[in-house]
Amino acid sequence: MQVPNVTFNIREGREWIERETVDFFGGKRCVVFGLPGAFTPTCTNEQLPSYEVAYPNLRNLGITHVYCVSVNDSFVMNAWAESLGINMVQMIPDGNGMFTGLMNQLVLKENLGFGYRSWRYAAVVNDCIIEKLWEEPGKEDNCPDDPYTTTGPETVIQYLLNKNPIIDA
Repeated sequence: MQVPNVTFNIREGREWIERETVDFFGGKRCVVFGLPGAFTPTCTNEQLPSYEVAYPNLRNLGITHVYCVSVNDSFVMNAWAESLGINMVQMIPDGNGMFTGLMNQLVLKENLGFGYRSWRYAAVVNDCIIEKLWEEPGKEDNCPDDPYTTTGPETVIQYLLNKNPIIDA
């Protein structure tokens, strides 16, 4: 399955930049992970920082880029990355939820006052083709839980080690 072809509106400095899916995923073997929202507890304290720490190991296993996608606007994603000192993981703002929806990862979280957000997932993408996808169990609208058990960098690293057993992370 291919990653969805969408246009992302990204704020760089004082300019709006339009980037297409192929700009992020074309000709690259990368990891993309989705999460419910910038500045939320699990995303801020665990998920995003764990991918930043794991970035060198992922690179050693043949991953060229690591992307974080959230249904937040570019201003929020940029401020969040800056507040956490994120330098290696690249942020992809999916403000309208188009990419997330087409990835079949959009869920309603109105029980928390969030509206539509991403379910937690991680994927290895090879030249716009989803090679492997993991999603947290129990995906449903207004899920009373917020699981983070199967989509962390450890799962991705284990998969990559099994695909490339001669490489040592």
